[in-house]
Formats: sequence, structure tokens, C-alpha cells
Amino acid sequence: MAKRLFISHSWSYSEPYNSMVNLLNNRLFFTWVNYSVPETKAFGHMAKYKMKEELREQIRPVNCVIIIGGMWANYSDWIQFELEFAKSINKPILGVRPRGAIQMPAAITLEADKIVNWNSDSIVAGIREIS
Repeated sequence: MAKRLFISHSWSYSEPYNSMVNLLNNRLFFTWVNYSVPETKAFGHMAKYKMKEELREQIRPVNCVIIIGGMWANYSDWIQFELEFAKSINKPILGVRPRGAIQMPAAITLEADKIVNWNSDSIVAGIREIS
């Protein structure tokens, strides 16, 4: 059965998101459905409360929330919102350490159910383990 996943990302910095999508799409013996909204389908300007509701709608049906670690996560109100909402509805959170990174942002370390390195075997094993 396909895993329903939400991958946290910023439309302004979409390279890590696109890399994650490609990694999962190319992984043999793993099927998934992407509940994230990619840059190509980005919402127009909307009020903060409306954006929060859009994110809630994307996260509610998923099996797992994936947060790609990067030090920008310490300063992102949106990532913090996604982490808090996922926890509030008992969605497992997989933190993914970026290629070559040693440290993970504290916000992700504190909230993630599991943290893995950036490679397809670790990521898929982590998804399967916690979801």
C-alpha cells in the first residue's frame, strides 16, 4: 500500500524538496502519494490563517511528515507550525539530516520520532518504521 507523505518545504528554496521527491520516486519497492503542494502549484498570496488551514488539510491524511533538516528550520515559523500540528494529531515525524550535515536544528531534534541520514534506504526504512 502506498504511503501518504507530507514533505515540509519552502517554495522559495525548493531544491531539497525536489531532491527528496526524486529520491522517493526512484526508490524501488516503495510507493507513495505526495500530499505536499509543490512550487508549481503554489497558492497565491493568502492570509496567514488561511495558509495554516491549507497546511492542516495537507497533513491530516498522511502516514508520516518528513522534515528536511537545515539550520533555516530554527527560524521558520511555518516549520514550527507543521511540527506542532503534526504532533497535536499524532502524526509521526521523520527528520532527515541533509547531505553532509552533522547537526540538526533543535526544533526538529526535539519533535521528530526518528532522524535519519539523507539516503533512500535510511529514509524509506524510517518511514516504514514510524508510520
